Amino acid sequence: MAFIRVDNMIINTTYIAAVRLEGQDPYGEEKVSLLLAIPTCSMPLEQANPTNLFQYEWIEFTGCSAIALIDYFSSFNNVIDLMPTNNRRHQQIK
Repeated sequence: MAFIRVDNMIINTTYIAAVRLEGQDPYGEEKVSLLLAIPTCSMPLEQANPTNLFQYEWIEFTGCSAIALIDYFSSFNNVIDLMPTNNRRHQQIK
């Protein structure tokens, strides 16, 4: 479990379900969206109803915050790239 601080928010990375690196918004600022999976009940998983264990919410970041998140989620320490652009097999497929 790790925590990241973005502006005035501290986010537990355990609850990040997806990251959307969206590039630039219509105003030319970088844009990143995080999908947070927020637990809805405190009972053990085996007793809970699997259809509503989490509430999902997208949070958007732009500008400097988005750039910091892009750096964090693009780091080789935090993400394994399954389709690296410098992969020899990738070059053969092209």
